[in-house]
Amino acid sequence: MTIRANKFTPEVLLSAPRRSEGNPNSDGSKILYSTSTYSFEEHAKTSEIRVLDVKSGETSLISDSEGASEPQWLDDDTVLLLSEGKEATSVKVGPVKGFGNSYDAGTIKGSVGNVKLVSLDDGAYGIAVTGKATPSGDLYNEKEDKKPQTSGRLYNSLFVRHWDHWVTDNRNAIFLATLKKDGDKYKLSQLKNALKGSQLESPVEPFGGTDNFDISSHGLVFTAKDPDLNPATHTKTNIYTVTAKDFWSELSKGINEPFKVPIHGFEGASTRPTWDNEGKAIAFFSMRTDGYESDKNQVFIIPDWTNPGWVQHLWASEDGKGSWDRSPQSITWGANQEIYFTAEEAGRISLFASSSDFSKSTRTPKLIVKGGGISSAILLKDGSLFLSSSSLIENSLYSMLPASAFLEISANGGSYSLPLNDSAPGQDPATRATKYVSSNTRSGSTFGLSRDQIEEIWFPGANNKTYVHAWVFKPSNFKKGHKYPLAYFIHGGPQGAWEDSWSTRWNPAVFAEQGYVVVAPNPTGSTGYGQDFTDAIKGQWGGLPYQDLVKGFEYIKENLPYVDIERSVALGASYGGYMMNWIQGHDLGRQFKALVTHDGVFSMTAQMASEELYFPFHDIGGKLWENPEGWAQWDPSRFAGNWATPHLIIHSEKDYRLTMNEGLAAFNVLQVRGVPSQFLTFPDENHWVLKPENSLLWHETVLDWINEYAGLEKYTEWRAKNGAVRK
Repeated sequence: MTIRANKFTPEVLLSAPRRSEGNPNSDGSKILYSTSTYSFEEHAKTSEIRVLDVKSGETSLISDSEGASEPQWLDDDTVLLLSEGKEATSVKVGPVKGFGNSYDAGTIKGSVGNVKLVSLDDGAYGIAVTGKATPSGDLYNEKEDKKPQTSGRLYNSLFVRHWDHWVTDNRNAIFLATLKKDGDKYKLSQLKNALKGSQLESPVEPFGGTDNFDISSHGLVFTAKDPDLNPATHTKTNIYTVTAKDFWSELSKGINEPFKVPIHGFEGASTRPTWDNEGKAIAFFSMRTDGYESDKNQVFIIPDWTNPGWVQHLWASEDGKGSWDRSPQSITWGANQEIYFTAEEAGRISLFASSSDFSKSTRTPKLIVKGGGISSAILLKDGSLFLSSSSLIENSLYSMLPASAFLEISANGGSYSLPLNDSAPGQDPATRATKYVSSNTRSGSTFGLSRDQIEEIWFPGANNKTYVHAWVFKPSNFKKGHKYPLAYFIHGGPQGAWEDSWSTRWNPAVFAEQGYVVVAPNPTGSTGYGQDFTDAIKGQWGGLPYQDLVKGFEYIKENLPYVDIERSVALGASYGGYMMNWIQGHDLGRQFKALVTHDGVFSMTAQMASEELYFPFHDIGGKLWENPEGWAQWDPSRFAGNWATPHLIIHSEKDYRLTMNEGLAAFNVLQVRGVPSQFLTFPDENHWVLKPENSLLWHETVLDWINEYAGLEKYTEWRAKNGAVRK
C-alpha cells in the first residue's frame, strides 16, 4: 500500500489498490490476480496483473499493459490473458516468469471477456468467451458498425432500456474455440457462436458474467432468459446444455442446438450452472416464482450429461420451499462428490458443504467456514480450497482451507465433522481452521482499522415477533464515556443486507472515522435470515421494515450509552432511499437532524417507468390498475406535507431502474416547503456512483451535509486544514 493519511478518508478508500479474487495454480503455490489504483493527483487509473508466490509472499508483475485483463492458468507455469485494443482483442500466452516474452495465440476482431478454459485430453484447451453478437450472429465490432443518420429509436415491445443503457439489436453471446499447439506455441481456432440462431442471450444482463455459463470436455451449459417471455415482466431463465462426446474436436463442423433442461414446478430464475471436475455432472440453482428476483435458490443436479432431462432436486420439501433455509450464491465441486456453496447467513457470506450424491444428501449443507464475505472458493488438486474474501475492515483476503481440515463424509448418510471458523482478518491464525495466505491491507491496519471497532446487536422487531440483526461500527479512536452521533444506515434491495464485507460505495468505516457510531440494521425483507423473513416485505414496504427501524432506534437510545441520540442522521440508497423519503413523512423523521436519499423512490406510480416492471408488480402485490390501493398505501409522496427534516437528495441521470425524476420531485418538494435541502446529480452515472472522481464528490457532499447537522467539522474543511498525505 502506498497511501498514508491521518485517518481513513474517502480519498484513502478510493485510492487504495483494488485487488481481484485470486486465481491459484493447481497446488496453490502461485496466485494470479489483477489490481487497480486510482491517483487523484494524476487523475488516472493504473492497472496491473501480478502473481503472488505464496511461500515467499513476494509478488511480481505479469503485465501492466493497458487493456490487459482476465489472467488464466494454462498450466502451473503458463499464463493466458486478454489484451483489448481499439479494434481487436489479442489472446496472449506466455511464461509466468518472464511474461514479457509472451506471444499472440490469436486475435479476436471485437471486444470479449469472461474467459473460461478447460483442459482436453490431447493437450489442447477448450476456451469460451462472451461478447456482443449482431443479429446475424457475428461478433459485434464497434469500429465496423455503420452509424445511422438519425438519433431516433423505435420500439414495439417492453424493455427499451436496461440498467444504464438503451437496448439495441445486439445481444450477449457465448463464443467457443480451441487452443492447440502449433509447434511450440498455442494457436487459437476460429470462434463459433454457440447461441447463433437460438434467439437466446447469455450472459444475462446487466450483471451476468462467468457465473452464467460453464464448459467441460463435453460441452457447454448456460442460463438464458426464456425467449417466449418479456424480460421486463418476467424473471424466468432456463438452463441449456450444448454437448457431444467429442464436442471440441467437432467444433469446426458445427454446434448442436441448445437443449432446454426441464425443471418442473420452478418458473423463476435458474442460475450458476457448474460442471463437476470430471465433466460428468452439472449443478445449478433455480427459483420457484417467476417475477420474484429474490426468491430462494434451490439446488439441482444433472447426474449425467448424456441425459440432461434427468434432474435431481436436493433437499426438496412438500411445501416446495426446500428444507435448507438458505439461498446459496455459488457452487464449487469438490472431490468424492462433495459440493460447496457460499450463502448469506446473519450478515455474513459463509461456506457450506454437502454431498451431491442424491442417496446421501438427506442432510442439509453444513457450515464449514464462517465469513466475512467469501466471494469465491476454488478447489486445488490436493482437495484444499482457496478462498477469496473481504470484511468490514479488509478489502481483500486470500486464505486456504487445507484438505487436512476436513473429515470425510461418513458412510452412514452424510454426517459431517468439519471445523468452523471466522475467516475475518485479525483473528489469531493459530485458532482458525483456514490458513492465511495474503491480506491486501494487513488485516485493516493499513487503514488504521481493527475488528475492535465492530459489534453486533439483536433487537426486538415489529410487534416483538422477530429479532433484527444490526452491525455497529465505532470510530477507531473510540473512548469509553464519550458520546458519538449516530449514522443510521438503511440498505437497498429491499431484499438485501448489510454484510461483513468491503464496499467502496457505502463503507461504514469512512463514516465512523468522521466521528459517528454507524448502526446498520437488517430489517424485515433482508436476506440471510431465512426465506420467510425475506418474503415478509411483500406488500409491506413502509410497514414492517419501518416498524423494525423505529424499534432499532429505540433500542439504540436505551441500550447504547455511547450514542448521542440527539445528533442522529440517517442515510439510504435505492430501497434505503425510498425508506429515507418514507421516514421523512413520518414520526421517525423528526428524530434525525438530517437525511440523505440516494436514488430513492418518491412516488410509487413512477415505478411504471422502471425497466424491470416485474419488481414492483411482485413486491407491491399486483399491477397498478389491479391493486391501486396497494400502490398508494406505501407511497412516500402522499406524506410530503410532513416533510421538515433537512435532506440531501442524490440521483444520477443514467439510472433507468429508478429514474432521475424521482430525485428531482423529492428535491422540489423540499424546496417549495422551505426545508433545507441540496440536490446532487451525475449525468454519467447509473444506480451507483462508480467513477473515482464522482465518488469523491459524492463522499464530500454527503459528509459535509451530515457533519454540519450532527455538530461535526465539515469534511472538506478538515481536509483543507490537514490534507491527506500520499507518497
